[in-house]
Amino acid sequence: MLIGQEVASRYLSGRYITVGKVYAEWLNAVVNRVKESTLANYKAKFENHILPVFGDIPCVDLSAGRVNEYINKKLADGLSASYVRDIITVFKVMLSYAQEEYGFKLSMKNVVLPKVEKKQIERISDAEQKKLIDCLKANMSLTAFGILLSLCMGLRIGELCGLKWEDVDFQHKILHIRRTVQRITSANGNRKTKIVISAPKSATSFRDIAIPDFLIQYFRMFRDKVDFFILSGSEKPVEPRTMQYRYRKILKAAEIENHNFHKLRHTFATNCAEHGFDAKTLSTVAGYSAPDRLRDE
Repeated sequence: MLIGQEVASRYLSGRYITVGKVYAEWLNAVVNRVKESTLANYKAKFENHILPVFGDIPCVDLSAGRVNEYINKKLADGLSASYVRDIITVFKVMLSYAQEEYGFKLSMKNVVLPKVEKKQIERISDAEQKKLIDCLKANMSLTAFGILLSLCMGLRIGELCGLKWEDVDFQHKILHIRRTVQRITSANGNRKTKIVISAPKSATSFRDIAIPDFLIQYFRMFRDKVDFFILSGSEKPVEPRTMQYRYRKILKAAEIENHNFHKLRHTFATNCAEHGFDAKTLSTVAGYSAPDRLRDE
């Protein structure tokens, strides 16, 4: 009888609810509190990594040992330490929700997150920067202009694609960063992707940047309707992967070794530091969440 009462109290009270069922509830709870891109990120981590392993397991049966074993397996499968940390972080957020809703205690303090190696900030060499700038100026276009903006103003590719002419203050030579463009997985579960235009990455990513004098001439050259996107010259933005493709073509034409578009941002940060920018000022200009992010992003 006592065993029966214990089973009833655990299962009928919902204390033995599975990870999969809590995930569905939690997703409904956060859907209106986070950006669409953030929600897509959560879903990808759970549906690709967490649910296949833990979906049918009751939350109360999870242990630090079980989660640590999972972490080691993911690392052995080739996932980066940074990505595995992100998976476990969002898993913990969901488990906190489960504990508050169903009244059980679950300690994850002995879960050991993998150590992330600090990467050296890579930059484009001075010689290659000169070759790139010369190539861009000799073949000036909206794409070339956009690349100059990222190199000389530290814009993320999504922020660059999201720029509209209304964001340019010609009188005070200020560029306002107010939105970003990215491709995300659709929320309807059919694995299709779509382009979304949303607020920048974080609160600090909203920023105003002084436009260097030599770039003003190009802003004036391409100036268009206020509601047009700068890169496309139309009401529809250029998407980041298209910009990546165009950048690779320009690198090839300039006979520069292929690299990711984001290296332009690294180069901007390094150039600023070498010219005496302090970490706090550079964080503000580049839109980092904290000075320490200079080493990470």
